Amino acid sequence: MSLSHQAHQTLSGTRHIAPPLDAPSRLDAGLGWLLTLAVASFLIGPVLLSVLAGLTRNYFTGVQSGLTLRWIGEVWQLYSDTLARTGIVALGTLLICLLTGVPLAWVLTLHPGRTSRILEELLTLPVAVPGLATALALIVSWGTLPLLRSNTLFIIIGHVLFTLPFMVRAARASMQGTELIQLDEAAATLGSSRLKRFLGIIVPNALPGILAGSLTVVTLSVGEFNLTWLLHTPLTKTLPVGLADSYASMRLEIASAYTLVFLLMLLPLLVGLQWLAARTPRASLS
Repeated sequence: MSLSHQAHQTLSGTRHIAPPLDAPSRLDAGLGWLLTLAVASFLIGPVLLSVLAGLTRNYFTGVQSGLTLRWIGEVWQLYSDTLARTGIVALGTLLICLLTGVPLAWVLTLHPGRTSRILEELLTLPVAVPGLATALALIVSWGTLPLLRSNTLFIIIGHVLFTLPFMVRAARASMQGTELIQLDEAAATLGSSRLKRFLGIIVPNALPGILAGSLTVVTLSVGEFNLTWLLHTPLTKTLPVGLADSYASMRLEIASAYTLVFLLMLLPLLVGLQWLAARTPRASLS
């Protein structure tokens, strides 16, 4: 009989059944539900009112004026290009963050120390600095290139600077631990190449963190306004910038309908990524 099996039997024999915890009272449960509903109403209520305003014929008259999809049609006619461009920017940002952030997270995990901490702090600098300051720095350094300044790639670069730290942190959280490092070293002694070990061992075990980082990157990129406001041109306008423009120059109903379109674009993406993350278990290290 193995030592581990004997230890398991000994532990099972001496294990005591803990007394059941007292069930929460109805008063506690009621207070919990009441608090949850109050917080949800505070957070979701204004959004629902804005969506309703985008579906009414006249916001100032209210629902009595009737419901209509006219404002959504006008939003699509005026700002449909911003929807496609926002998706391109988000996917481009995610792709670059995956290709650079995941390997960087593994390097920081393999080589912990002062240098790694300094590098990680430098990565988070664009998050701490106001977005307008980061955008101004990009314009001063790279904005002089005409082809880049008027290209959607310029906005993607800004979004990568802002979202890359979140990908690195999330991926590194799944990579930390001596088991993964030891498994990588064992595979190296068997002659496995660095790339094969990274793709076959590191990425599968860090997949939950990578998916969580991807969810954060896409969410932040789709909703990013400060950076994009200064980096965009009339030909590279994204959805949040178009939303601000509609609030400033259009009817309130059109701006509210734009908010509804924004939610219809964002929510399925978030739900899909969360569904994928929930069904992606961490690979076994045994």
